[in-house]
Amino acid sequence: MENWDEVRTAYQVARLGTVSGAAEVLGVHHATVIRHIDALEGRLGVKLFQRHARGYTATEAGTDLLRVAQTTDDQLQQLEGRIRGRGSDVSGELVVTSLVSFAPLLVPALTSFRAAYPEVTVRFLTGERLFRLEYGEAHVALRAGKAPEEPDNVVQRFKAQQVGLYATKGYIARMGRPESEEDLARHEFVAHDNADSRAPFLLWLAEKVPRDRVVFRSSDPRVMDMAVLAGAGMGFLNMRDAAQHPDLELIHGPNEAWESNLWLVTHVDLHRTAKVQAFLKHLKAFAEETCRE
Repeated sequence: MENWDEVRTAYQVARLGTVSGAAEVLGVHHATVIRHIDALEGRLGVKLFQRHARGYTATEAGTDLLRVAQTTDDQLQQLEGRIRGRGSDVSGELVVTSLVSFAPLLVPALTSFRAAYPEVTVRFLTGERLFRLEYGEAHVALRAGKAPEEPDNVVQRFKAQQVGLYATKGYIARMGRPESEEDLARHEFVAHDNADSRAPFLLWLAEKVPRDRVVFRSSDPRVMDMAVLAGAGMGFLNMRDAAQHPDLELIHGPNEAWESNLWLVTHVDLHRTAKVQAFLKHLKAFAEETCRE
């Protein structure tokens, strides 16, 4: 049906039997009710009501319409109740997006969040592209670097990500430890395949060593981390993650210039919902607790 307002009006007239009663329930002028009925009968090409002094009585066609409209109205009211409930309950899907390099933080945080709110289904989407919060692609985004500036987003500074230059004990046994920054040029490095990356620590590396000293290159942060752990060369890791690997030794850092700010981003329409607020609070507490460990 093209115009639900007209059908809803006819439903109320059939239910109450009078134009004035329908107008009061719908909160419109009685002339609007009559106009809706006339337009609907004209569009369908059939009389829906018999008019008489006491009001309106549905015809057979009107009774059929009443039956369908009542079912539809009931379903819409149920849907409205469910939607409102989702705004106050912590349940349903929670979609979080970030670069895959933040998985060591987000995966355990999301797991413990589900333990606290078992009615939630988690979707963790990773990738290089920015998921569009304004199109409903995610509820919460964790982003690094410059503060996001998309309109209609709520942006909160989360924390600074500290990065260090690391090597395994095996690499150091094979190649030695750099004695100075000038000594770096004789070493081998793991870094991003994109030589034009604007990451602060990679800009620093490009100033210190020739590109041909980057002997293991990848576009995937997971691969770069694995290459450093395998001893393929020295490379940059999140210091919190590197602390989990006793075979790694810190070569250089932390360097304040290498730090990258992390931002929690939500869309203004969803920011205040119970589910999003519950997760933001949980993630902040989780990150604070793990930093103390």
